[in-house]
Amino acid sequence: MTDEIISFITRYVPLTEEEIAIIHEQNLIRSYRKDAVLLSEGEYAKECFFILQGCVRSYYLIDGEEKTTDFYTESQAITPISYTKKEPSKYFLSCLENSIIALGSTERNNQLLEKIPKLRSMVAQLNSELLIQKQVSFDDFKSLSPEQRYLSLLETRPDLFNRVPLYHIATFLGITPVSLSRMRKRVSTKVK
Repeated sequence: MTDEIISFITRYVPLTEEEIAIIHEQNLIRSYRKDAVLLSEGEYAKECFFILQGCVRSYYLIDGEEKTTDFYTESQAITPISYTKKEPSKYFLSCLENSIIALGSTERNNQLLEKIPKLRSMVAQLNSELLIQKQVSFDDFKSLSPEQRYLSLLETRPDLFNRVPLYHIATFLGITPVSLSRMRKRVSTKVK
């Protein structure tokens, strides 16, 4: 699985054999079972995550109801706000599938950046991409109708519909599961 990390990194910066060996030495990879909670509300995140295999959901618990804010799948990074700001988390992260995840900590990340300084440019680019992705997602949520959000998700992340329970997708879209069911039926009849 470390090969997936190397493959991901080399999309941004070339690595020497020595640098690849340094990354292999880190022993970053952990396996988690479906429903494992990576972070709970109120906890301090001690690690950031990189999904090698599986699906992780972020969500808030509001008045006893779970409100999904995002789904993370293969080759996606999760840097909890709690990890960055060193404050208690306001949301949860949990595995929707058995997952294989690379972990990072401030200490480990700093050591890697010291040993492989060119990774700094990759981190900067990833942060920029993540910021853009979050802004687009926010803008879409504010400006698109629920049906448009559904169609956009269907187009950009069709895999989620085979991996994620529909009630989680409904809360992500900001609608009820019943509304999602009606919308799916309406959209499928338009396509026919």
